[in-house]
Amino acid sequence: MTVADPRLTDAPAHSRTSLLGRRRGGRPPRFPRAAAYVALTKPRIVELLLITTIPVMLFAAGGLPSGWLILTTFVGGALAAGCANTLNCYFDRDIDALMKRTENRPLVTGEVSPRQALVFATVLGIASTAIFVAFVNVLSAALALGAILLYVVGYTLLLKRRTSQNIVWGGVAGCMQVLIGWTAVRDSLDWAPFVLFGVIFLWTPPHYWPLSVRYREDYANAGVPMLPVVAKPTTVSRQIVLYTIAMVLCSLLLVPLGGAGVVYGAAALVLGIGFLVQTIGLHRRATRFEVETGGRDAGTPEQLKRISPMGVFHGSITYLTLLSAAVAVDPFVRVGWPF
Repeated sequence: MTVADPRLTDAPAHSRTSLLGRRRGGRPPRFPRAAAYVALTKPRIVELLLITTIPVMLFAAGGLPSGWLILTTFVGGALAAGCANTLNCYFDRDIDALMKRTENRPLVTGEVSPRQALVFATVLGIASTAIFVAFVNVLSAALALGAILLYVVGYTLLLKRRTSQNIVWGGVAGCMQVLIGWTAVRDSLDWAPFVLFGVIFLWTPPHYWPLSVRYREDYANAGVPMLPVVAKPTTVSRQIVLYTIAMVLCSLLLVPLGGAGVVYGAAALVLGIGFLVQTIGLHRRATRFEVETGGRDAGTPEQLKRISPMGVFHGSITYLTLLSAAVAVDPFVRVGWPF
């Protein structure tokens, strides 16, 4: 049964178009049905996953792999991520309808029916597997399929609604892209991709928990036990700092275990310290907030804005983007260590 937004289903056609237009930046999309299907794939998340894949391919190749291999890996990875995200929207459509941040997703508004979403996800998954098997290798295809299953079954169905550590272990699916990028080039695994796997695994909580702080009320209303819903801001911010420290240390392991040069090592250290400073600032603001409120509750949305969690959220994206750039550049300007 479709969970539809009454503002769309009960409104006249011109009102529905107006709402769709506001959702996508102030004007109706030129191809609304196509735009709805694209929205199911969560393209911004896909972009974030893929900015780690191609740099890993360059690092694995020690230079530039063939353009065809990059293209097919990119497309196969995008389709796999799109499949997983569409299935996530399908299974989460009931709670998406309860959250302001997600109330305009296509399955909630009725732009796409649940059956259509399932068919779309199936097509994306089959296409992804076919591309990997035909043009990349079977190992990469298996990893991509594993990532889909981890995200849909592990995170969406088993963890998200049951534990405050949902995004920690659910984040494993997002880490798979670096393994896929490496195996696309090498058709085998080594220490280097597992180091980068660890970086993204440890990066996920500092990336997602600030967003969960910002939308704490949404998750609480939907009954999703994100850590910021069940814990005070200082508990969350302390965990963010600890994960960030572990992430920075893990990123430096690419030097001894993956043979990364001075360019990467220096970038990892500088970027890591910069992001750590941001997270410490968040913890200080959270501590000050708790003192001011007497620690009585987790705070209203307006109160939580004073903690400014979104600065860390955006900072995490900048960190991962620039670190990935360092991974990509390092093989081309390889400067050895003097010791």
